[in-house]
Amino acid sequence: MLVLAGIVVLHITAIILLLVATIDNAWWFTDSVATDVWGRWELEGSAWHYTNLKGDYAEEYLQVVQAGAVLACIFSILGLFVFVAQLFTLSKGQRFTFSGALMLISCLCVMIAASIYTDIFHKQEQGRFGHSFILAWISFVLTFILGVIYVVLRKKSE
Repeated sequence: MLVLAGIVVLHITAIILLLVATIDNAWWFTDSVATDVWGRWELEGSAWHYTNLKGDYAEEYLQVVQAGAVLACIFSILGLFVFVAQLFTLSKGQRFTFSGALMLISCLCVMIAASIYTDIFHKQEQGRFGHSFILAWISFVLTFILGVIYVVLRKKSE
């Protein structure tokens, strides 16, 4: 029972990190610019102004990063619901394979999004990656670990 509670807490943590990484505006920073996968905030005087990313980056790569981040969140949330459902429907001794597959797909999506963002965007700019970018990579590790745990985990008798 304690192992299952730990897995659920780890899974919820991964979901929260994925959501923060996807929503928050902290993927790339300079002294006057903050950028995420949805928009760019530029400091003009003492006020921050929002602009779109559409003209700044290759649209195809930007859409892949956005889709990967959103799909990672969706598959991770679905994985949690499927895991809870499988707790009640699987017979003794079976593995949580479907939950593991959903988490590994989530892992793949966040890896693709973060990898493309790393390789394509901000190569020629001076700046630093923000906490959302780092959370995306931490989420990659957590979703991978959860995927492996779910594939290996067998349902025990109550």
